[in-house]
Amino acid sequence: MAPVDEGYVETVLDLVERIPPGRVTTYGALAAVVGGGPRQVGSVMARYGAPVPWWRVVRADGTLPPSHDERARETYLAEGTPLRGSGGLDMTRAFWDPATGD
Repeated sequence: MAPVDEGYVETVLDLVERIPPGRVTTYGALAAVVGGGPRQVGSVMARYGAPVPWWRVVRADGTLPPSHDERARETYLAEGTPLRGSGGLDMTRAFWDPATGD
């Protein structure tokens, strides 16, 4: 396993903590701000993301890995995250841009 860049990990986790309740962002959007790629951000989230609101970081199509879906859905409902009629995330209304904080 490659050595951990603790500064990178902290930067990713700090940014995830800034995502407002009821909003989501993507691995790629985070990577565009902190550097690296979506997979690198995903690796940080998989290894170190438990203490931060991990359910607010989703794939570009608005989905989470299936193993996270049920827990995340409960939280989306509790936070009032915009959902589509199909039950998936409404990325147009829910997306939070980490580059602008909006």
